[in-house]
Amino acid sequence: MRARSVVRTVRNRLSIEVDAAALQTERPGHNGLMIEMPDDDFDVLVDRAFARIPSALTDLLDNVVLFVEDDAPAHDPDLLGLYEGVPLTECGDTYSRSLPDRIFVYRRPILAICESEEDVVGEVGITVAHEIAHHFGIDDERLHDLGYA
Repeated sequence: MRARSVVRTVRNRLSIEVDAAALQTERPGHNGLMIEMPDDDFDVLVDRAFARIPSALTDLLDNVVLFVEDDAPAHDPDLLGLYEGVPLTECGDTYSRSLPDRIFVYRRPILAICESEEDVVGEVGITVAHEIAHHFGIDDERLHDLGYA
């Protein structure tokens, strides 16, 4: 798995315009097309999805980093995103975070399930919100109820 150096603290927001060029190519082993999107354009979509999260929530994020990687872990190749850390609901008053919590967004699995660039924008938004919600202790069942799963 190749990880790009697209690591940023979640408070760092970039303002870059997206090049709207997305190409269609055959998906190996699938009956359909897979969106191709340059890495930089996908990264911008992640930044924009983060920017749409209300500041009342993002201001509460501390010691969290966001990674964009090409592929999900080999043991779960269809995973779209992942939160690794201790949710705030499980942190006591004496909990001291030494290493940051990590949020991963996986580019290729997201592109593989989308049929259009509009689908990619929507799926990135849902994935970013979903993983940030895990940081606040919201589980998958509740996220499903809210439309973020």
